[in-house]
Amino acid sequence: MKKILILIVAVSLSSCAEMQQVLNQLPQTQGIGGVDIAGGLKEALNNGISKQVTKLTAVDGFYRNEAVKILLPEELRKVDTGLRRIGLSSLADEGLKVLNRAAEDAVKEATPIFVDAVRNMTFMDAKSILMGNESSATTYLQNSTSTALYGKFNPVIKNSFTKVGADKVWANIITKYNSIPLINKVNPDLTDYVTNQALNGVFKMVAVEEKNIRTNISSRTSILLQKVFAMQDKN
Repeated sequence: MKKILILIVAVSLSSCAEMQQVLNQLPQTQGIGGVDIAGGLKEALNNGISKQVTKLTAVDGFYRNEAVKILLPEELRKVDTGLRRIGLSSLADEGLKVLNRAAEDAVKEATPIFVDAVRNMTFMDAKSILMGNESSATTYLQNSTSTALYGKFNPVIKNSFTKVGADKVWANIITKYNSIPLINKVNPDLTDYVTNQALNGVFKMVAVEEKNIRTNISSRTSILLQKVFAMQDKN
């Protein structure tokens, strides 16, 4: 059954129907008055994944989203400035774009890891998350998945650099920059940097949906969400 579950969720992050099918199979945890607290939290997290995180997998999902757009690390800001100073602004722009493209590609790998984390949620986890702050569910997901996501994202980012042409673009950028007279040469680890930035972007988007559900009653689009988060409202 576990192998079937992994196969289903690995097909595509963008398939909300498949994600919901998997979550529906997870064990339910009844709370006060028979309200399924864990089920409501799972649905809220699923909304964060299906409505928000999937946006990051589209073209420009990172690049055109100012909340998560990957900017250059501090070490490379001088590279950007140096290239623009010698008339290579288009190359500098392309370098930034391909970093974001690699992140968009990697986020497609997140779904199976998220599902495992949600499946392992206990009643005590669910209760503390529900009565916690506006990002408690996101924090639970972050604490439960960050290590696994890094391990999954990092090789994907590395492969994505080749897939989207980022390796060639940045080899060209670094070569041109290092050839500028009287500058300190650079050789950054972009794979690690983009991996961490992609992770930050994923959790930011989950947090957006969680806050929305917690604070906006109209965003509780199912009876279960309404019942579960009504309990939070009364707290």
